[in-house]
Amino acid sequence: MIRMLQDDDQAQWRALWAQYLDFDGSTLDSIVHDRTWARLLDEAEPMHGVLALAGDEAVGLVHYIFHRSTWSLSDTCYLQDLFVAPAVRGKGYGRALIAHVCAEAATAGSSRVYWQTQADNGPAISLYEKVAERSGYIQFRTSVPGWQL
Repeated sequence: MIRMLQDDDQAQWRALWAQYLDFDGSTLDSIVHDRTWARLLDEAEPMHGVLALAGDEAVGLVHYIFHRSTWSLSDTCYLQDLFVAPAVRGKGYGRALIAHVCAEAATAGSSRVYWQTQADNGPAISLYEKVAERSGYIQFRTSVPGWQL
């Protein structure tokens, strides 16, 4: 089952979120975890969160954000985070989470859903190539604090 996050999901969400960050090799301050959780539940925010459940156990999550685009009159949907617990990978949860985001984007009138992954994440790329097309773009980024040219 796929469903939107609820107030009482925090412990399961945090457990999956921690696994995702570990997989990504990232660490975040606890205030970022707290603020992200609050944003995901705030109906006024353009950020949303969903869980994939196997029975009562959360086995996957996805976060997505609606935003304006200079390329379209309608909002665009950025699928920011997608994670499925290693024990259940390959069982359709990732595809179901992507499908949920795409359905929500369609309902919201979005023109597209896009996302990125690590270049060496073969299993994810294998799934993504079945449900989407590569954009051909390469992402660049810089940290803003202390930024100089």
